Amino acid sequence: MIDDLDPADILEDISELAIEMKATLRVVTRRRFDTEALTQSHQGVIARTQPLPHHDLDDLMNRKDAFLLVLDGITDPGNLGALLRTAECAGVTGVVLPRHRAVHITPTVTKNAAGAIEHLPMALVGGIPTAITQMKDAGVLTVGLDAGGDASLFELPLHDGRPVALVLGAEGAGLSRLARQRVDTVAAIPLGGELNSLNVSIAGGIACFEVVRCRQGTE
Repeated sequence: MIDDLDPADILEDISELAIEMKATLRVVTRRRFDTEALTQSHQGVIARTQPLPHHDLDDLMNRKDAFLLVLDGITDPGNLGALLRTAECAGVTGVVLPRHRAVHITPTVTKNAAGAIEHLPMALVGGIPTAITQMKDAGVLTVGLDAGGDASLFELPLHDGRPVALVLGAEGAGLSRLARQRVDTVAAIPLGGELNSLNVSIAGGIACFEVVRCRQGTE
């Protein structure tokens, strides 16, 4: 915690919680804090925690109620953080990220996720196309989301409770060629305006809650 912060109720709450949890609370200079925080978008308090647990893809896809979010090359930490926050709120049971050419969990992602990373099991895989094939072999319905999709997202058979994986592509480029070829279906969100695409985090949010709507049996 920075030593020159203005008094605030939330800071008192944090101090009391640290005492209650028997966590060490340190007050440091702003210069030292900025060095340790690794980001300029902090709010004056950082917490050091254990590393996030590693999960295998098998752990995520073999659940009967598996609801997975597969992110094929997201590079913007703001988008990844927003997607993780929405995914957790929607009840996503696991997130699959590529090991290379994509953003991972950074301080900016963590802040934008607003606590979601503590509750979302995540698996790093060598390649998204291979992971898609593994999920299909395990009986998971894989749905690629792309503006050029052949089907409407709102017309997919998602009501049977079958394990499902939503696959989102990178900002701008969309789904990779191999990911598009390997998913069971490529679906689009119908748009009614003049623009022809949505931000990936917005599209992901719509898709996640469409799965929720279908699984709850609403029409």
